[in-house]
Amino acid sequence: MSPSHDIEDDQRFQRPRRRTRPRTKDRPSHVDAVEGFVMTIDRGRYTLRVRGDDGERTVTAMTARALGRKAVVVGDRVRVVGDVRGAEGSLARIVEVTERTTALRRTADDDDPVERIIVANAEQLVIVTSVANPEPRPRLIDRALVAAYDEGLDPLLCLTKVDLADPDELLATYRPLGVTSVVAPRGGDLEPMRDALRGRVSVFVGHSGVGKSTLVNALVPGALRATGDVNVVTGRGRHTSTSAWALELPFGGWVVDTPGIRSFGLAHVHPRHLIGAFEDLDALTVDCPRRCTHGSSEPECALDDAMAQGRVDRVRVESFRRLLDSRAASDR
Repeated sequence: MSPSHDIEDDQRFQRPRRRTRPRTKDRPSHVDAVEGFVMTIDRGRYTLRVRGDDGERTVTAMTARALGRKAVVVGDRVRVVGDVRGAEGSLARIVEVTERTTALRRTADDDDPVERIIVANAEQLVIVTSVANPEPRPRLIDRALVAAYDEGLDPLLCLTKVDLADPDELLATYRPLGVTSVVAPRGGDLEPMRDALRGRVSVFVGHSGVGKSTLVNALVPGALRATGDVNVVTGRGRHTSTSAWALELPFGGWVVDTPGIRSFGLAHVHPRHLIGAFEDLDALTVDCPRRCTHGSSEPECALDDAMAQGRVDRVRVESFRRLLDSRAASDR
């Protein structure tokens, strides 16, 4: 069979030479970019609150290719170019993520090296837990506290469904740690809760069914966050929220409602870093061995001497060590 073309004509079938200009390391300055706040993310589209000369508006955006697919999270403050009018069908482009002040992280498990940022730039971590239906899970609370202390967030323990059980026992568990707490009765007075949230960026975390979304709906009229019931067989809540959503509070500040969690991995937190969140205890550890984690199993921890000499409340040290234990063991 004869060839379909002459050997001498092979060059006609070669890939044409690239004639585009070579890439440059110079990047556009985007001097016309406006600032935005990421409220939620849905399938590669970002809902932003943008402030311009004519006021605030909600804008839909995508990320620039240079940022990557997972470079932007809820709570990020970003710079945006393109169509920022907020008109239906318009699409802007996020070109820069400004430096984060905080980044609340968790991992799927304690041995998972991949960190997941839940929300950026939060100031306060609100740990929402019910005192009954479903029963509180102290180990999950402990691990959320560890994440808050590690990142420098102010923790707030919020108790719901207090009409079903007495919250005093659970509150007493965290009183030695100095954790601020607030009770949020359903249909009752939420003014203490509003005072704790006013003017701050707060993120709600907790397992499913504890009433996070119900509380958000009460605090932000018109939020219409989906709510669910507790499974009567397993005693666990059903997932209703599927993505984190930042909502502006009518009395000032922002609240980020997050999906219910079943675990709170802390692979990214080093146990020795936790002591820094407790200034009084940290001051007592100057005589500890170099690699002391300050846990109950450490043979020469200075906290043991301080307790024996009456220089520190034993209950507070035991509460702190409970947080260390929660970091070292799985919460499942």
